[in-house]
Amino acid sequence: MTEELVVLVTGGTGSFGKTMVNKLLKEAYREIRILSRDEAKQEEMRIAYARPELKFYIGDVRDRAAVDKAMRGVDLVFHAAALKQVPSCEFFPMEAVKTNVIGSQNVIDSAIEAGVKSLVCLSTDKAVMPVNAMGMSKAMMEKVAQASSRQLSDDETVISCVRYGNVMCSRGSVIPLFIKQIKEGKPLTITEPTMTRFMLSLNDAIELVSFAFENARQGDIFIKKAPACTVQQLAEALCEIFEANNEIRIIGWRHGEKLFETLASAEELLRSEDMGDYYRVSYDNRDLNYAKFFTEGDVEESSTEDYHSHNTHQLTRSELKDLLLTLPEVQEALKG
Repeated sequence: MTEELVVLVTGGTGSFGKTMVNKLLKEAYREIRILSRDEAKQEEMRIAYARPELKFYIGDVRDRAAVDKAMRGVDLVFHAAALKQVPSCEFFPMEAVKTNVIGSQNVIDSAIEAGVKSLVCLSTDKAVMPVNAMGMSKAMMEKVAQASSRQLSDDETVISCVRYGNVMCSRGSVIPLFIKQIKEGKPLTITEPTMTRFMLSLNDAIELVSFAFENARQGDIFIKKAPACTVQQLAEALCEIFEANNEIRIIGWRHGEKLFETLASAEELLRSEDMGDYYRVSYDNRDLNYAKFFTEGDVEESSTEDYHSHNTHQLTRSELKDLLLTLPEVQEALKG
């Protein structure tokens, strides 16, 4: 029963963290702990929620001692703390390593030592065939999680990851920027018109985490299937929704950007399970004795291709507008 469980959300003052907390409060957990380094955001949440079951811990996942203090007595962990902005990680890659790799190792090790039942780590499509420092650090986080899970039995801490694409209206995403530019009468700045991105709501991301918690085995990566659209279509759809005729200005690619985002590689899909709205990707369970796999003929031919934002379902203009109109942020902006 949830009323007997203690949950820890690292990075709980961010976009994902706050949405996760809202869901957890509705499910009546005994205690919900938030570990983050931003005392101002913690104070805002403390005042806004005013709920006794919410407990706030100031600390950085880079600091193992701070993580250990927040981890004592915890049953479930949702690890969302990360550096997520592609350009800043490009300029400060070692900061991404310290938080996304070493910080994640701290959370994983602390959870195992504390006897946590289940740990779900948040990853990103940028971790698949990464071309930027943020994606590379998240790919390493996945490897760290899977390497740790290999050492554990099924009745110890279950470590899994979730991967999702662009979360609409999350902190730093392009939709709030476009809305701001529309409201101010400024040009909408896009980097490359044909660039595609997965379109996922924060609630979809939360459901993905819940699905992972309910279904995870050691080392699993769960992926939520999602539709996509081009950045040009997104800008045009928002202009139509707000009945605006702002100029759309192409400014060129930012540091570390991809033309499309990939949620699963072809190799991963070969060892995945299609679970309807989700893929479960099992970790590669081979050991280092590669010769035996060759001599045993463990070779599989497949025409499977990567699952990416160019070959997923492409939203029509009306589908995209309908999806955007479900977002609270868009609804609020229209009222304003």
